[in-house]
Amino acid sequence: MSTTLLSGRSLAKLIQQKAHDEARNLETDGVRPTLAVVVATDDGSTLWYVRSIERAAESAGINCRIVDLGHDATGQVLASVLKDLSAEPSVNGIILQTPLPPGVDADALVGHIAPEKDIDGANPLSLGRLAVGQPSFAPATARAVTEILDHFDIPVAGRNVVVIGRSAVVGKPLSLLLLERDATVTVCHSRSGALEKYTKAADVVVVAAGRTGLLNGGHISSGAVVIDVGTNVLSDGSLVGDVDEASVRGIAGALTPVPGGVGSVTTSLLLLHTTEAAREQSHALVRGTAV
Repeated sequence: MSTTLLSGRSLAKLIQQKAHDEARNLETDGVRPTLAVVVATDDGSTLWYVRSIERAAESAGINCRIVDLGHDATGQVLASVLKDLSAEPSVNGIILQTPLPPGVDADALVGHIAPEKDIDGANPLSLGRLAVGQPSFAPATARAVTEILDHFDIPVAGRNVVVIGRSAVVGKPLSLLLLERDATVTVCHSRSGALEKYTKAADVVVVAAGRTGLLNGGHISSGAVVIDVGTNVLSDGSLVGDVDEASVRGIAGALTPVPGGVGSVTTSLLLLHTTEAAREQSHALVRGTAV
C-alpha cells in the first residue's frame, strides 16, 4: 500500500493568507491586530521559535510585541505583566511562551490571560468553554490536527479515532474537537496498557505523547490515517515525531510528516486566532460590551 504524506505546509500558507486578508480588513476599520508573546527564558530553540512567530506575524500584517522578561523573571512579575496585557485595549492576543524559569508554575499563570485574548487556549476557562460548546480558542496544535483532517477531506464522523496523550495542550482539547465532529474517541495514556488493543481498531490515530517511536507499524491496521503531533529533538539535532515513520509507511493510508506536518499549521493558526480575537473585540466595543 502506498502511504500518502499529509504535508501541512500548503495548508499553513492558506491559513496565513486568510489571517493576512482579515488583518487588512481590520486595518480598514482602524484596527491593527496585535499579538503579545511573553518570554522568560534564554533557551536558544525557544527564542528562535518566538522570532519565527514574529516574522510570520509581520508578514501577515499583524503587530507582534515580544515581551522579554529575562530568564530570571519571577512568577509575580509574569503574573503582573499578563494581567496588564489582558487589560490593555490595543493587545488582542496573548501567548505565554514556555519554558519558564525554574520554580515558576505555568498552570498558575495562564489563568491571568483574559479568555478573549487567550489565542492558544491556555487558560482553564478556555478548555471549560470548549468542553461545553461555548465560543473559545482551542490550543492551536489541537486545532491544527482537525484543520489537516478537514483540508485532506478525511472524515471522522462515525469513525473510531484514538488519541494517544492526554495533555491539556493537545490530547484533551483535541478529543473535544473530535467529539464535536461526531467521532467516537478513545484517549490512551501511560496507564492504558498495550496500545494495539485500541489502535488496531482505529480508523484514525493521533499521537501526541512526546515519545520517539511510540507508534509503529505493528500498532495500526491497514489503511489507517496517522497524525503525528510529536516533536522530539535527537542528539544530532534532527527533529522526529512520535511515530516510527519507516515501519508505518506502506501500512498507513496517510501520515503527517515531522517536520512539515502539524507543526507547520500551528503557527499560522495562532495568527488567525489573533485576527479573530481582534475582530470580536472590535465588535464588542461597537456593541458597548466589555471584552
